[in-house]
Amino acid sequence: MATIGNILSRTPSSLPALTKIDSFYSPCSSTLPLLTRPRRFKLSLKTNEKRFVINASATSGAEKVKSDERVQQVHSVEEFDDALRMAKNKLVVVEYAASHSYQSKRLYPFMVDLSKTCNDVEFLLVMGDESDKTKALCERENIEKVPHFSFYKSMEKIHEEEGIGPEVLIGDVLYYGDSHSAVLQLHSGEDVEKLINEHKIDHKLIVLDVGLKHCGPCVKVYPTVIKLSRQMTDTVVFARMDGDENDSCMKFLKDMNVIEVPTFLFIRDGEICGRYVGSGKGELIGEILRYQGVRVT
Repeated sequence: MATIGNILSRTPSSLPALTKIDSFYSPCSSTLPLLTRPRRFKLSLKTNEKRFVINASATSGAEKVKSDERVQQVHSVEEFDDALRMAKNKLVVVEYAASHSYQSKRLYPFMVDLSKTCNDVEFLLVMGDESDKTKALCERENIEKVPHFSFYKSMEKIHEEEGIGPEVLIGDVLYYGDSHSAVLQLHSGEDVEKLINEHKIDHKLIVLDVGLKHCGPCVKVYPTVIKLSRQMTDTVVFARMDGDENDSCMKFLKDMNVIEVPTFLFIRDGEICGRYVGSGKGELIGEILRYQGVRVT
């Protein structure tokens, strides 16, 4: 039976520099502190954008949401808390917007599109300038500038973004909400050992994506991981682990000498045959092909 200890002895020792985890107890440069609640942003609900008059044919986010069944508009703290409670352990994506914000209007259609394709994710809209009740909700959540996106699971805020574009929003939703793709979610070192033993017979290459919950580069590359997992199902097994999910995951990162994330471990026939550290899409694809034995020129 293959063990983590046996694999460790064959792990390459040199790693290119990237996002450091500093002994695993201090944050990487693009992440929030490990094993702590996400930090709150000090922002301003007043946008720097100029107010403008909406054309008669246009609709605001608040008006349009009535026809977007998968996006729920909430109007008070009580409605907001009820929505989080009803979602249970599903990912909840909240857009905090304002009727005069051009950026809010620009991003809202992308959230609607995501709501139609991500059935296991709940989407909420809060119009901060709708009423005193929504302003009170924004104050409680420390939202002072819009558009602002917050991500919740089990009623706990796990991530938040401000001033992002559609590509980052889509990446965030895929990274924090993925529970049904071909990428296996691993939650302990024991899960890794089990996966390795399952594929010692079929000789498939295992690509293990090791990251952290609040790591920007990890989020950036994850849509590529999902796409590759769907295209290479016959020859490659893709798996993922968040090192800061629990103590077992953090121990696995230490045992594997993972000091920078994202790190991709390549495993075949029970042995780690290499690793790639970084978030470059082309480089990752090239490394996977190389460890599959495909000549890359």
